[in-house]
Amino acid sequence: MNNTFVTIARYTYSSEAQIIKGRLEAEGIRVFLKDNITIDTDPLVSNAIGGIKLNVLAKDESKAKDILKTISSYALDDNGNALICPDCHSQSISLYSTINSFKTFFYFIIGILFGTLPFSARYEYQCDNCGNKLHSKH
Repeated sequence: MNNTFVTIARYTYSSEAQIIKGRLEAEGIRVFLKDNITIDTDPLVSNAIGGIKLNVLAKDESKAKDILKTISSYALDDNGNALICPDCHSQSISLYSTINSFKTFFYFIIGILFGTLPFSARYEYQCDNCGNKLHSKH
């Protein structure tokens, strides 16, 4: 069991997984990424195969999970400060991509049909606590 790897997290993109991998390795934890090369080759299959799996040795599982809890995954402003919901004052703000116009929908369909990345994408911030949508300054 000491040499058995367990999956402790999944990521859509390899860049996210690599950052977390580096953080865990800095703490002396051996990390193995699974399916990262497949997703780097074709990012559109990420959801279909369950994303990139971040694996650690079973003996390091609890330590690694504790480290993951300390890493903030919420949105920050240009100065590095956490965004705050004006309604509930929560700092649990996440960035979501959205299809909110005909142009965005059209480019999305073209991307699906031709297997390309989208030409145009819209993003918005949303509070994970109360669901309030915040307007981006960008």
